[in-house]
Amino acid sequence: MSAYTLTKTRFRDGNWQGLLVGEARGTSAPEVVVTLEEVPLRGVTLTETADPGCWALDVPVPVEAVGDGVRTFVIRDAESGARLDSFALIAGEALDDDLRAEISLLRAELDLLKRAFRQHCLDSGKTRSG
Repeated sequence: MSAYTLTKTRFRDGNWQGLLVGEARGTSAPEVVVTLEEVPLRGVTLTETADPGCWALDVPVPVEAVGDGVRTFVIRDAESGARLDSFALIAGEALDDDLRAEISLLRAELDLLKRAFRQHCLDSGKTRSG
């Protein structure tokens, strides 16, 4: 568990921004690491705000991260290793088909579960009343 809470404030112009707040009064600034595919990003900044125990986090998204597929960025407290937040970039034409296929598969699985649950409810009702 982390001693900090991170809240996204905006994601614009290739920069993900958030507000990091220490849980305890007088908490010192943490070391934050942001990784993409387990590789730490460069250029991440943590700037103290006017409020004590609050810092503005700025994560520049590298150009290399923009392309077909899904890229997930993980933001962690470097000392504890606790995950503070994450965000993803999704792009590309091929992704449309992938998402549609995944949604179709999820719908089919949900229908299967609904049928099995309804059958279970019917069977349970018969054994109790019978």
